[in-house]
Amino acid sequence: MHRKLPVLIATLSLVYFLPMWGLAEVLDRIVAKVNGHIILQSDWEDAVRFEAFENGRPLEPFSPAEQDAVLHRLVDQELLEEQMRSADFGRVSDEEVTKRIAEIRQEYPEAQAEEGWSRLLARYGITEAELRRRLGLELDLARLVDARLRPNVNIDSEAIATYYNQQLLPRLRDAGAKEVPLDEASPGIKKVLTEQKLNELLVAWLENLRSDSDIQTSPLDSRNGAP
Repeated sequence: MHRKLPVLIATLSLVYFLPMWGLAEVLDRIVAKVNGHIILQSDWEDAVRFEAFENGRPLEPFSPAEQDAVLHRLVDQELLEEQMRSADFGRVSDEEVTKRIAEIRQEYPEAQAEEGWSRLLARYGITEAELRRRLGLELDLARLVDARLRPNVNIDSEAIATYYNQQLLPRLRDAGAKEVPLDEASPGIKKVLTEQKLNELLVAWLENLRSDSDIQTSPLDSRNGAP
C-alpha cells in the first residue's frame, strides 16, 4: 500500500570531510529525522527509483511535489516500522516475496526472460537483493496495517445499499451497461468500502503518530534532487 501524507520543518545536512584530499566533499545529506532516526538523501533517491520501478514509470526527474511525496512516504514508513518493531505478528515469508516479484515481472514484457529482467533492474539501479528487501518490508507494513486497523472496520448492509444506489447504479446507467442486482454486487461493494475505510483509518493513525513524534525535514531547495 502506497500512502501520500504531509510532513514538517527544519534544514539539516551531513558533510563528511576527507583530510587526505585536503577538501570537503558532500557524500550524503540528511533530508529528514524521525524520532532521531536519520533518513539520508541516498535513501530518498533509492526510494524514488524503487517507486518508479514498482509503478512502471520511466526513471526521469520527479517534479518537486512528487519528490516531497516520496520523502513524506519515507517518513510514514519509518513511523510504521517503529510500530512494527513493537508488534507481535508474523512476518512475510520468502515465498510471499517471490510471488510479489512474479506479479511485478508480469507487468513488464521484457522481464519474462532472465536477461531482460536483469537489464530492467539495472536500468532502475536496483539489485535483486534490494528488491526483495524492499518488497518484504512493504508486505510486512501492509500486514501490520491490516492487523491493526481491519478489526475496526464494519461495513453494514445499509452502507452497501447506499453505495449501490448512489454510485454503482448511476455509473452503470451512464455507461449504458446492464444493471447488476444488489445481492450480486454486494461482495464487490463491501470490498471497495472496506478498502476506503482502511485508508481513512490509516490516514488518521499516521496523523496521530506524526503528532506524537519528533519529525524534521529539510526544505526541498536544500536537497540536490532525486534521479
